[in-house]
Amino acid sequence: MGRESTLTQLGETRKKQVSGFGGNSKIRLLKGAHVNVTDASTGKTSKADIDTVELNGANRNYVRRNIITKGAVVQTTLGKAKVTNRPGQDGSINAILLAEQ
Repeated sequence: MGRESTLTQLGETRKKQVSGFGGNSKIRLLKGAHVNVTDASTGKTSKADIDTVELNGANRNYVRRNIITKGAVVQTTLGKAKVTNRPGQDGSINAILLAEQ
């Protein structure tokens, strides 16, 4: 059932529009280079560049392939951030800034 999953990779932004049931459509993010990072302490959101994927709980091999899924920890220009959405379903990458330890 359904389609093959979209494995969003790190790279120059590429999107694809696909049709769904009932005449609906969604935008799939094939590659992404930027992330919307929210700082939980201040509540401010800013755009940052993604340097690399640090950790991905979905599959350990996704880290070396730089594949971004929900729950992945990415290194950005602002620091480490955890992805809070599904880029292959939403068409963008949103993350929350992790506290430095």
